[in-house]
Amino acid sequence: MMYLWLIVGFILLIKGADFFVDGSSGVAKILHVPSIIVGLTIVAMGTSLPECAVSISAALSGKNDIAVSNVIGSNFFNLLMVCGICAIIKPLPIDRKTVKGEFPFSIFVGFLLLLMSGDYLIKGKNSINQISRIDGIILLILFAGFLGNMIRSALKARKEYDQKEKEEEKKQMSILVCLFLIVIGIIAIKYGGDMVVNSASDIAATFGLSQNLIGLTIVAVGTSLPELVTSIVAARKGESDMALGNVVGSNIFNILLVLGVSTAIHPIAVGILSIYDLIFLGIINILVWIFAYKGNRINRFQGCIMVFLYGIYMVYVCLR
Repeated sequence: MMYLWLIVGFILLIKGADFFVDGSSGVAKILHVPSIIVGLTIVAMGTSLPECAVSISAALSGKNDIAVSNVIGSNFFNLLMVCGICAIIKPLPIDRKTVKGEFPFSIFVGFLLLLMSGDYLIKGKNSINQISRIDGIILLILFAGFLGNMIRSALKARKEYDQKEKEEEKKQMSILVCLFLIVIGIIAIKYGGDMVVNSASDIAATFGLSQNLIGLTIVAVGTSLPELVTSIVAARKGESDMALGNVVGSNIFNILLVLGVSTAIHPIAVGILSIYDLIFLGIINILVWIFAYKGNRINRFQGCIMVFLYGIYMVYVCLR
């Protein structure tokens, strides 16, 4: 039965992502804003719902390793697999503003999380590594600032909307149809993600895997499937900006919103293995940013390198 729910979950994820991208693309055109901004906000928030649900539930039930490793593992998967696979399918063009703005901010919040988690390194041997409620509130404040900046960018972009696009908007879907597709897509993604995560976790638990390993692998990959499917669908439909914005936005949301809400509800202890993972995540963030910065795109060869690195990381996680 677990395997049946796994298959049904994948079907819901794929179809949900298809509806979600169509609806979000339509909203971008109706509101006269670039796809990158929709990707950084609406799409990123929608595809981050599984991470949010899983991490908050894990924090409340005391499964701290899953709460933290789910976010770290999801960010690894988003950066290396989602961007990598999209680049292999079709070279991924990068908006210069994203390379100089949102991407560096994503790197910053990653290192900020490492700083908040490393109490042992900062305060001494007697300290317990944890993300406190105060840390969670700080993350939520930063999230509010990020969202406010995205709204300002959207309003500015509307003023720069050119006449050619205005003439084409008559061909687009109505706002009600777009919103309907987005809602249906989110519902399908949410329940599809739940089915995949729950069934995969049950299957993994029967083999005696640890919470940390399940969080970094099965749960992280399962909750990141919406980002993967949505970004691939977006890239294939010519919405490359939305694909990249989805990844960068989701990584920012995962740290600021998901862990912010989780730790504001209940402080989360962070194991030493998660500290090592955060350090490695920071290095990977910088590497992918360098790829994007050098040519304003991520090419197929770089995409292959990113997928290969994810494979190496998974081997390391399983063997340690």
